[in-house]
Amino acid sequence: MARLVCAVEGLIEPEIVWMKNGEKLYGMDQMYITIDTHHWETYHSVKSVQQQDAGKYWCEVEHHGTVISSEPAWITVEGVPHFTVEPQDIATLQGAPFNLTCEAVGPPEPVQVLWWLAGVQVGDFRPSPSVLLVEGVNDSMKFYCEAKNDRGISVSRTGTVYIKVPPDSPTDIQIDQMSDNVTLMWSPGFTGYSDLSTCTIQMSKSSGKKVKLPELQVTVPPFQHTVGGLRSHSNYSFRICCSNEVGSSPFSTWMDFQTPEAVPSAAPKNLTFHLTEQQLSLSWAALKEEELNGRLLAYKVQWNVGVESQEPLLFKENFAHVSGGARFFNATFQVSACTVVGCGPLSKPVLIMPASAVQAQPARGHMWVGLLFGLLVATILGLLLVVLVHRRSKESQFGSAFKSSGMDSVVSFTAARSFNRQGLELPEHTLDSLGINDDLKMKLQDVLIPERFLTLGHMLGKGEFGSVREAFLKMEDNSVQKVAVKVLKTDITSSSDIEQCLKEAAYMKDFQHPNVIQLIGVSLHGRPHQRLPIPMVILPFMKHGDLHTFLLMSRLGDEPFTISLQTLIQFMLDVARGMEYLGSKNIIHRDLAARNCMLNENMTVCVADFGLSKKIYTGDYYRQGSVSKLPVKWIALESLADNVYTTQSDVWAFGVTMWEIMARGQTPYPGVENSEVYEYLIKGERLKQPPDCPDDIYEIMHSCWSPVPKCRPSFQQLVVQLEGLCTKLSPSATKEQLLYVNLEDDDREPDTGLGATADTPGTYELQWGVPWQCRDLEEKEKDWLMMSSGATLAIGGDYRYIVGPCGSTDRESRQPEDGLSEDMKDDEEDIIINV
Repeated sequence: MARLVCAVEGLIEPEIVWMKNGEKLYGMDQMYITIDTHHWETYHSVKSVQQQDAGKYWCEVEHHGTVISSEPAWITVEGVPHFTVEPQDIATLQGAPFNLTCEAVGPPEPVQVLWWLAGVQVGDFRPSPSVLLVEGVNDSMKFYCEAKNDRGISVSRTGTVYIKVPPDSPTDIQIDQMSDNVTLMWSPGFTGYSDLSTCTIQMSKSSGKKVKLPELQVTVPPFQHTVGGLRSHSNYSFRICCSNEVGSSPFSTWMDFQTPEAVPSAAPKNLTFHLTEQQLSLSWAALKEEELNGRLLAYKVQWNVGVESQEPLLFKENFAHVSGGARFFNATFQVSACTVVGCGPLSKPVLIMPASAVQAQPARGHMWVGLLFGLLVATILGLLLVVLVHRRSKESQFGSAFKSSGMDSVVSFTAARSFNRQGLELPEHTLDSLGINDDLKMKLQDVLIPERFLTLGHMLGKGEFGSVREAFLKMEDNSVQKVAVKVLKTDITSSSDIEQCLKEAAYMKDFQHPNVIQLIGVSLHGRPHQRLPIPMVILPFMKHGDLHTFLLMSRLGDEPFTISLQTLIQFMLDVARGMEYLGSKNIIHRDLAARNCMLNENMTVCVADFGLSKKIYTGDYYRQGSVSKLPVKWIALESLADNVYTTQSDVWAFGVTMWEIMARGQTPYPGVENSEVYEYLIKGERLKQPPDCPDDIYEIMHSCWSPVPKCRPSFQQLVVQLEGLCTKLSPSATKEQLLYVNLEDDDREPDTGLGATADTPGTYELQWGVPWQCRDLEEKEKDWLMMSSGATLAIGGDYRYIVGPCGSTDRESRQPEDGLSEDMKDDEEDIIINV
C-alpha cells in the first residue's frame, strides 16, 4: 500500500487536483481534510501498488487564474521486466523478410531481450528494445521473447507468423431484388491472412440457352453490388470470387434467380378484323417474350362507339370472335397485352367497316374512304365538344364523374373496370418477405394471422424496442376477441431486427401453462415504400397490466388499496410455477422481474416478455457473447462477473422478484447505483428484509442469492416451499426451525434437509444473518462461499479468481467466527491467497 499527502495553506475551500504524469488523476481513494479555515490536506491512496501505478505525482490548485503546483513525488515499482511492446501476430508472403519487435522496461534497469522462434533460441540476450530481422519463412510458426533484469525473467505473449495464401470462396450469398435492379450480397470466406481488394462477379442469362454477360470487377468492402439494366421476368445466374495480393479464390457455386415481372413494353401489332352480320373476328400478332416482360395474363380489347368508351373485353389468345357483328359498325378497336403487374401500351386504332363496302370501291375508292373517315372524325370531335360544353364531363382513373343540369351540384360516379397500368394493390405480406431463417419461418407459419383481421386501439405501454397496443382480433366465427399487440418500432431497416423480435414469438408458440403467457399469433404490418413489414406479436389481453405497476398502485395510486399476504404469496407461487415450466422446456428467461409478469382478469400471474430468453440445447448454461442492455439489479453474481446465465441465475432473479412483491413495487437496492451493485454483492451484502415481511418468506428469497449457484433452491423446491406457506398461513401456524450446514466443521455430517437428528443437534449460522443452505459442497466451493461472505472486503480480492484455499498458516486454528484472524485484520500484508 502507498499513500501520498499534499497540503495547501492560505486559501478557503480550494479545489485540489491530483496529477499523474501530466494528467488529472480521478479515483475513490482520495480524501480531503480541513486542518483549519485556510489549511487543507489531501491524500491519495493506492491499496495495492502495481506496475501501472509507477509514475510522477503532484497536486495542483488554481487561484485567480494561476495554477499552483506542489513538489512532485515518484512511485517506482521494482520487479521483473514489464513489457511495453509485445510481439504481435504477423502475416507475410512466403520467403519475404520481416521484422519482429519486443520492448520491456524495469526498474531495475538494464533489461535484456532474448528471442525464440519455432521453439528455437535465436542468438543471445540483447538490449531492450529489440528488433529482430527474419530473412523469411516458408511455413507458419510461433514466436515469443524473454525479458531479463536483476529481479528475474518475464515471458511475452506468443505471436504467430502466418503465411499469406489465396482466399477461400465467398459464403452466405444473398439476393435482394427491386424491380430491374438486383443487389448481390456476400460474406468473405477465409481471407488468406491478407485483406481482400476486389471481387469478380460472373453473370449469365438463361433464355433457352445460357448467354454469358460481361464480368464485373467490384472493389471491396462493402461486400455487395447492385446490378442494373436486367430484363424483367428473366432467369439469371451468377457466381463470385475474391482476390487478395496473393491470388484469387475459387468461384462460389452458381446462384440462380429470376427478376420480377413488369408491364409489357410494346403494343400488339397487325390488328385485323373480319365483320359479318353474325360476328366480328379480330386477330393480332402475339408479343415476343422480351416485349411481354412477364407471364401473359390477358389481352385487353378497348373499343369506342363515337365518343363513348365501351366495356373492355378480355381474351386469353391473340384472336377474338364476338357475336352480333352489326353493332360494331363504325366502332374503333385497340388492343394491349397485360401481365399480373399491369397492361402495356395500346395498339393503333382500327375502324370497323363491312367488307362489302370496302370491296365495292373502285380503284379510287381509297380516296372516298379517306374522305369518309375524315368526316367521321370531324363528327366525333363535334360531338365531343358538345358534351364537354353542356355536360362538363370529367374523367377520373376510376370512371366518369359529371355535373347534371340544375342549380344544385350533384356528382354521380360510374365505376370503370380496367387494368391499373401503375401496378396492382400490394399483396398480403408473408414470412418469405422478411429475410429470416427457414427454421424460424417454419415455427411461425401456422400462427401467422392476416393483418386485415386486426384493429389496433390505444397504446398500453412503450419501451426501448417498440410498443404494446390494445387491439381487437376478428376470429373465424366472426366473433371479436380483445388482445394485446407488441409492435416493433417503425424505424427498423434490417431483417436481423425483425428476426430478433420474432424469436420471442417462436419461444412462446409451444407454451401451454396457466402461469406463462401464451402466443395467439403473429401478424405483419405492411408499410408504403418499405420493403420490410413491421412484425406484430399478438398476446392475450391482461386486464390488470404488469405486476410491478399493480403493486405500485396499491401503495402510491390515487386510491391505495391493501393486498393480503395470502395474495402476495400466491403471486410468488404463480411466478415460481411458470418458471418451473420454462425450466422444463430448457428456457433461460434472463429478464425475470415484476415488470415482466402480467396479471389477467382472474388475478393470476403469467410470466411474460421473453425478449432476452435463450433456449439451451446442450449443457445447462448460456454465455452472453456481446454487450446487451441487461437489468443489473436482477442479475446474479456470476452473470455480472462472467456473463454466464443458467436456470440458477433465473432463481436469483426470482428472489429479487419476491422482494419486489413484498416491498410493493419498490426498486431493489434503494440508494445503490447500478455501477455499485457488483461491489455491493461481492462484499456479501444482499437486499434487506422489507417491512412487514415474515421471516420465513425472507429466508426463502435470501436462499435464492447464494454466491454459489448450486446452493440455490430449484424452482421445483421453491414451488413446494411456497405451497407450504400458502397452506400453513394462519395465526396459529408456527415457523419450522431452519437447519444450516456448518461449512467450517469438516468432521460433521452435512445436513440432509430432512430435519434435525440426534447426530446433528446443532446448527451453525454464518455472519450474514440468514445463511444459505447447501449440501455436497466441494472444498473450493466452500472457500468461495466464505470469501463472498465478507472476507473479500478485507482482502480486497475478487471471488472469481479464488481457485484454492488460503495458504496454510498457524493462525488458521485460531480464526474467529467471521473468518478473519485478529492478525489478518491488523496486517493485510500477511494474508496469503493461492491465485
